[in-house]
Amino acid sequence: MSQTLSAAPERTFGAPLCALLVLSAAALFLQARVGAQQVLLLVLGAALGLTLYHAAFGFTSAWRVFIRDRRGAGLRAQMVMLALAVLLFFPALGAGTLFGQPVTGLVAPAGVSVIFGAFIFGIGMQLGGGCASGTLFTVGGGNARMLVTLLFFICGSLIATQHVDWWFALPSLPPISIVKSLGVLPALVLSLVVFASIGWLTVSLEKRRHGALEAPVSSDHYGWRRLLRGPWPLVWGAVALALLNYATLALAGRPWGITSAFALWGAKVASGLGVDVGSWVFWQSPGNAKALAAPVWEDITSVMDIGIVFGALLAAGLAGRFAPSLKIPRRSLVAAVLGGLLLGYGSRLAYGCNIGAYFSGIASGSLHGWLWLVAAFIGNGVGVRLRPWFFAEDRTPQGLTGC
Repeated sequence: MSQTLSAAPERTFGAPLCALLVLSAAALFLQARVGAQQVLLLVLGAALGLTLYHAAFGFTSAWRVFIRDRRGAGLRAQMVMLALAVLLFFPALGAGTLFGQPVTGLVAPAGVSVIFGAFIFGIGMQLGGGCASGTLFTVGGGNARMLVTLLFFICGSLIATQHVDWWFALPSLPPISIVKSLGVLPALVLSLVVFASIGWLTVSLEKRRHGALEAPVSSDHYGWRRLLRGPWPLVWGAVALALLNYATLALAGRPWGITSAFALWGAKVASGLGVDVGSWVFWQSPGNAKALAAPVWEDITSVMDIGIVFGALLAAGLAGRFAPSLKIPRRSLVAAVLGGLLLGYGSRLAYGCNIGAYFSGIASGSLHGWLWLVAAFIGNGVGVRLRPWFFAEDRTPQGLTGC
């Protein structure tokens, strides 16, 4: 039996109009202060937010329902996304240029800090109720609880920047790119075989548990109406995210990331309150020092993150599902605080989140992206077992959600 989303609230034009006005004002501001490239990155962020919302492309729920219920549609969609991404990314990264512009992947050391950071990030995903991308697009979609997760995500990111020099000094391998080490074609074949193997495993385990694969979410909308109002099939989201990440690579010269902006926002607030964050080792590296000194609208990741929030707001308004509520159970609120701190701290230690380390890291051919995947999946397993302490509804099986 196919899943059908419950009836949506009556649609109003307040949320989409607000989103369009804010995005338009931000675009005009960026054009005047920074330039057209930053405007395009804002639009890309908005497209990512709309995609994440309409496809309900939640990394957290996809891993949760597989760990708990052996339903693997979300994981298979991630493998489709990664397969398309490496097909697009590896040739460009191997050549070092894309459309005449130099490009580099997100390649980082693979060591103890990545293992521990990804592990606690995985726990934080399940307690906080979302990953990095999930937190942003659910905030934009009107989830008030996720504002709490986002606030403490930022706090955890800032705290980690005071300690990362110690973590980064722990044993690790140097940054390793399989594109550079093996060559483009062998790296592609190896990656595609692994993605196919993971997809096959999810099919096998799901059929063993349930006898058949779960049918995709259905919709009352078709064609352009479904494109604008959703819900989208997961594969639409997978393809769109891969293409939009490729567009980010072309425009920014590096793949999509999210959480570095959270650390920057926290540092700027702390600096404004009189904390000398500039003396911390993390903020003394040339790139980070420059970002801390510059206006936030010059930061590519910050602009795209804002775009994601308002792109999701636009999608929620178009779908008629923007209905924020401040009724947050106490235990759920505690989980949001703890989860946000773990997400923020873990993402800095692991050189990224489910986007910067997992999606973009693997798309870049980085060994640390694969290490992140294994450690974060184990952390999600722990988080799934902790969830019933905080969420009463988690004691019964649920399907995919947008976080």
